[in-house]
Amino acid sequence: MKSTFLVATLLATTFLSTAASAQEVTLTIESWRNDDLTIWQDKIIPAFEAANEGIKVVFSPSAPTQYNSALNAKLEAGTAGDLITCRPFDGSLSLFEAGYLSEVGDLENMENFGSVAKSGWSTDDGSATFCVPMASVIHGFIYNKDAFAEIGVEVPTTVDEFFDVLDAFKEDGTYIPLAMGTADQWEAATMGYANIGPNYWKGEEGRLALIAGEQKLTDPGWVAPYEQLERWGEYLGDGYEAQSYPDSQNLFTLGRAAIYPAGSWEISGFNAQVDFEMGAFPPPVQNAGDDCYISDHVDIAIGMNAASPNSEAARTFLNWVGSGDFADLYANSLPGFFSLSNAQIEMSDPLAQEMVSWRQDCGSSIRPFHQILSRGTPNLANEYWVTSANVIRGTMTPQEAGQKLQDDLSSWYPPQQ
Repeated sequence: MKSTFLVATLLATTFLSTAASAQEVTLTIESWRNDDLTIWQDKIIPAFEAANEGIKVVFSPSAPTQYNSALNAKLEAGTAGDLITCRPFDGSLSLFEAGYLSEVGDLENMENFGSVAKSGWSTDDGSATFCVPMASVIHGFIYNKDAFAEIGVEVPTTVDEFFDVLDAFKEDGTYIPLAMGTADQWEAATMGYANIGPNYWKGEEGRLALIAGEQKLTDPGWVAPYEQLERWGEYLGDGYEAQSYPDSQNLFTLGRAAIYPAGSWEISGFNAQVDFEMGAFPPPVQNAGDDCYISDHVDIAIGMNAASPNSEAARTFLNWVGSGDFADLYANSLPGFFSLSNAQIEMSDPLAQEMVSWRQDCGSSIRPFHQILSRGTPNLANEYWVTSANVIRGTMTPQEAGQKLQDDLSSWYPPQQ
C-alpha cells in the first residue's frame, strides 16, 4: 500500500510539474510596429491565448527606425525573441540566409497563401518560405463623395474618364483635382507610378519578365505610366513642386481636394479627420473591358527565431497567424492593412472593404522594383522616386525616365545586360 501510494504521488507530482511547465511557455515577439501595441495586447494576443492554453505571448516592439539594428544585435547575441516580425524582401532574406530565421513553408496553414503573398519572404527561386505573411497595403484613389456629387461627376473606370473628371474639377475651380506633391518624391513613385503602372505592364507578368530580362524599362508597358504621370502636373494645384506628403494629406482631409492618390494605410487616419463621406476606386484601365491590375504590396509577416528554445509553441503561434481567424481579426483591427490570406474576409470598415474587394476582379502585383531589382547600385526602388517626380514636374520626358532606369539597371544586373 505504501509503495503504491508513493508511486501514485510521484506520478501526480510529475504530471503537475509537466503541466506547470507547459503553462510557463512564454513567446516574445520582436516588431517595429510600436503603433499597434495596444491592439496586440487587447485583441490579438488574448484571442490566441484563449485558444492555446499553456502558451503566453508578449509583444515587445522597438522604435521603427531602430528595429533593424536592434534586431540584428539581439540575434547575434542570442537574446532575440522567439518570433520575429519580418519586413519584406532582402532584409528578411538575409536573416534567413544567415541562419537566424527558420523555414516555415511546411506549416499547415501556409497553404492559405499564394505565390504573390509569399514573395516578400521566400527565396528567389521560391523553394523556401521563412515568414508567415500577415498583411499588404493596396493602392488606388480615395475621393471625396460630396465633391463628386457637387460637381456632378461619376467614378471613372477608364483613363479617359479619369481625365474627364479631373478636367471637370479644374474647370469648376472649387477643389484641387488631385492632392499630391513632388517635394518628397516617394509619393510620385509609390502613389503614382507603382499605383497606375500594373495596368500597363500587366502586373506580375511584366514584373517577372523584367526580372528575367525578357522586358526592358524602355518598352511601351513601362514608359506608358510615365506618359500618364506627365499629364498629372496640371491637376495638382499651385505650388505642388514644394508640397510635402503631410501637405497633401491636409489638403484632402480639409476638403480642399477631390481625389487623393492613396495607399490603404491612410484609412484609419482619414476616418478620424474628415467630415465628408469617402469612397475609393482602383487605377482606371486604358480601355473599357481591359483586365485590371492593382498594386497589392506585401508589407508585414512574422517568422521564427531559429534559436528559439520554444520552437514547438512558436510554430503553433505561426500556424494560427496563417489561419482565417487571425486574418479576420488582424484586418478588422487595422483597417487598411489587408490580410494576405486567401480566406474571404468581410471588413467592418466600408472604405477598407471597397479597396480589398478589388482583388476579386483585378490581378494583384507588388511594387515593381522591390524584389531583386533593388540589390545593386543604382537601386531602382530609390531611383524611380526621382524619375517619377521629374516627369510630373516636366523636367524629364517619359522616354528619358525609362531610359534612365534601364541604364541604371543594366549597369549592374546581368539579365539586363
